[in-house]
Amino acid sequence: MPDSFLFYDLETFGQDPRRTRIAQFAAVRTDAQLRMIEEPISFFVQPADDLLPSPYATMVTGITPQHALREGVTEAEAFSRIAEQMGRPQTCTLGYNSIRFDDEFIRCGLFRNFYDPYEREWRGGNSRWDLLDVLRLVHALRPDGIVWPQREDGATSFKLEHLADANDVREGDAHEALSDVYATIGMARKFQQHQPRLWDYALRLRDKRFAASLLDVIAMQPVLHISQRYPASRLCAAAVLPLTRHPRIDSRVIVFDLEGDPEVLLRLSPDDIADRLYIRAADLPEGEQRIPLKEVHLNKSPALVAWQHLRAADFERLGVDHDAVVAKAARLRA
Repeated sequence: MPDSFLFYDLETFGQDPRRTRIAQFAAVRTDAQLRMIEEPISFFVQPADDLLPSPYATMVTGITPQHALREGVTEAEAFSRIAEQMGRPQTCTLGYNSIRFDDEFIRCGLFRNFYDPYEREWRGGNSRWDLLDVLRLVHALRPDGIVWPQREDGATSFKLEHLADANDVREGDAHEALSDVYATIGMARKFQQHQPRLWDYALRLRDKRFAASLLDVIAMQPVLHISQRYPASRLCAAAVLPLTRHPRIDSRVIVFDLEGDPEVLLRLSPDDIADRLYIRAADLPEGEQRIPLKEVHLNKSPALVAWQHLRAADFERLGVDHDAVVAKAARLRA
C-alpha cells in the first residue's frame, strides 16, 4: 500500500501529447484511506509561442490561450512543480483515463524539460494507477454500492462527469481540472467503501510482475480481462487465453479472446494470420472475421482476474459460458 495517493488531472490544448501542451494541472494528495492530507494544487500553464492550440480543445475546457498566458506559469516552472509532487517517495499517482491520456502528456513534458520521463513512476516505491478500467472491473463483477448511469443505447456510461453526477460527488464544472480531481476521489471513495477487498486486489495490478503472473504463457490458463476494447454488451469483459509475450516488447502479452473460434487461428498460416489481423473489417471476405488477438500491457495496470477466482454468479452476469471457455482453452493448448 502506498503512503499517499496523488490524484491529478490535466486540461490540454490538444489531443496529441507530442505536439500539444498542458493548459492546466491540478492535484490532490490523500492518505491510503483517501483523506486529503495537503492543500489542493491547481495552476495554468502558459502556451508555447510556436504551437497553435486546438480551437476544439479550447471550447471543451473553456481555457483560452490568452487566459493561460496571463494567469499561468511557464512550462519549465510547471514541470518543476509536477516532478516534485509526483517524485515524492511512496506516491501512487492516479487519475481517470490517466494512463492512456494524462500520463503521456506528463512523460513528454518531463522529457522536454530535461527530467527522466519514467523515473517518477517507479523510483522510491512509486507507482501509477488509473481508475477508469478499475471501475469497469467493479461494474462487471461487484456493482453494488455505486450508481451506474445509462447511455441512450442502454449501456453504462463511464464518462467521469456522468458517474460523478449520478453518485453526487461532483464539485464544480466538468472539464475543469480540480473539479475532475475531486470527482475522481469521490468515485474512488465509493469503490473503497463498498468493495474494500476488490479495491485491495485492484491495487496489486499496478505491479506488472503480478499482472504477468496472471497472464502466464506457460500455464496458459483463462483469465478475465476488462477493457474498453471489448463491447459494452459484454460489460467490457472477455475471457482470454495468454499465448505468448510480444516478440519485441516484453511488457506486452498477446492473448486470444475466447469468445472467438480458436480453429481460425489454428488452421491459418502465419502470413494469413497477419493479413487477417491488419485488414479493415470492411475488407474481410464475406463470412470471415478478424482474428481475436489482443495485446495486454503489463505496465498499464490491466484489469485482470484469475479464472479460479470467478464464481457461478460472475459467469452468469458476464454472459460467459464457463465450459465453452475451458474447452476452447484446451484446444489452443493442444
